[in-house]
This record gives sequence, C-alpha cells and structure tokens, in this order.
Amino acid sequence: MLKIVEVGPRDGLQNEPAVIPPAVKIDFVNALSLSGVNEIEVSAFVSPRWVPQLADAEEVFRKIARREGVVYSALVPNEKGLARAVSAKVDKVSLFTAASESFNQKNINTSIAGAIQRFLPVAKGAHDAGMTLRGYVSTAFWCPFEGRIAPAAVIEVVERLIDVGVDEVSISDTIGKASPDEVGMLLDGLLSRISTDRVAVHFHDTYGRGVENVLTSWSYGIRIFDASVGGLGGCPYAPGATGNVATEAVVKALKSKEETVGVDLEQLANARRLLDPFLSEERRALPRGGSLACATCEFSHQDVCCGQRSV
Repeated sequence: MLKIVEVGPRDGLQNEPAVIPPAVKIDFVNALSLSGVNEIEVSAFVSPRWVPQLADAEEVFRKIARREGVVYSALVPNEKGLARAVSAKVDKVSLFTAASESFNQKNINTSIAGAIQRFLPVAKGAHDAGMTLRGYVSTAFWCPFEGRIAPAAVIEVVERLIDVGVDEVSISDTIGKASPDEVGMLLDGLLSRISTDRVAVHFHDTYGRGVENVLTSWSYGIRIFDASVGGLGGCPYAPGATGNVATEAVVKALKSKEETVGVDLEQLANARRLLDPFLSEERRALPRGGSLACATCEFSHQDVCCGQRSV
C-alpha cells in the first residue's frame, strides 16, 4: 500500500525564523488531515531551547481534530520526549540518528553508538505504550561535514535500529545531494537486508533531484514517501540544505506512473495557504509543485516533465 507521510508541520516549519502561532499550526494540521495523506508528522518533543518553533507540541496535539485513518506522529529524542508524547496521545514516534558521526555530534551531541544506546529505553517505552516506532537515518547519502557516505555505513545503522526495535526506517537525504544512481546503489544493498514495506524515503530538493529520487525508490518497490507541502523545510544543522521534496510534486509524479494516490491537491493547496502570512518571502515564493517546477506542466524533473521547463 502506498503511503504519503506529510512532514510539513514538523520538518517543514522547524527552521522558519518567525514563530507560527499554535492556532495556525492546528488549522494547518486539520487542513492536511482532509487532504488524504496517510500520516502527518505533527511536531517534535524536543527541547524548546534547540527548536523553539516546536515548543507548543503538546498544545497542538491536544487541539487538532484527528481524522480516522490518519496517523499522527512526532519526533522524540529521549525518554523525556517519549513521556511527553505518551501524554499527548501520539500514534507513532520517531527516533533520529545519522550515518555520519560528525552530523550526529552536531545534531544530537552524541556518537552513533551513543544514540543507539539512548534509544533502547525509548523503544521499549514506545512499544509498551502501543506506539509504532520509526527510525530516521539522516545523511544517508551525503554529509555536509564528511562528504559522501558509504552505503555500508548506512546499512549498519539501519540494522542497529532494527535491533533496537524500530518498525520502520526512513532513509534521509538530509542535504538533498543524492543522485538517482546513489539511491539505487544504497537500495541494492539495503533491500537485501530489510523488506521494502519497512523502508521509507525522505528526500530534500536542494539540487532539484527530489522527485527523480522518489521515482527511483518507487522502481525498487518502496511505497512510503515523506514529503512536505509546498516544498517547505530545512535542517538547522545542515548548512545549505533547502526544503523537502514537495508533496504536490510527489503525488503528481506517482500518478504519472499510474499509482493510485488518494491525495487531493486542492486541499493541500488550501492547507499551504494558511501559512503564507507567517513565512519568509523566500518560502512564499517557492512554486507549489516543487522548488524547480516546470512552469508548463509543474513537474520537477525531465523524466516526468514536458521538457519545456522555463524555471
């Protein structure tokens, strides 16, 4: 079954400089709930000192109108974050580490081994609470500090997360530099160790290859795709990283492959417009179909584009 995981409320907003009021975030999530996406990553239970934009996670979770059939998830860094998530009645929680030691130190101030050790009680607590558990693997292709990351290093981290007890792993191109060939090279090795139904992909569109990488993953049998409405997003610990691949562009690309994708693009647009008064001018200027969309057909890449790109 194909799944679209909308990460806009968390990954899309975490790096925005202007604080977005909780009421706007609640309306945003409610509008996304009506769009047909399968899962919404609503927020993160992290320290407000590090990510002040998400300090209102409890309030947002408490006040959203949950729609049957939609999973409402959140990031948690540790046991304290998990306790907050349990209290907020989160459906699914995500742990996060990286395939790069340097990025891990910058992002969560510990080594990969230290992160895995930290996850053990969190994983047990999540399962005891009846929650599904995801593990993010950041910098799975390129790191802003170490450069190219070897597939073997990524696979090792994935296997350690599986051993911890995650139900699903999200392979993340944090700085958006991966090429389709590099995606294929990693999936060739990874999918010999773990089934496709436990793998999600999370692409950023820094170099305009997000949709192409989604379609490469789809050709390997991956059916869980993270995306952010309007291409919003970025990582405060990844210099130069821009937004996520746009949900609109992912939906259009998958439909071009005759996939059944039950997502309403008009409703996504309605949700995205709620944020306009609070976003930077640069963010508001992003084409709704993706950061490098064709002005004629709105696709982002030549393999699904009409070939008359003017942007």
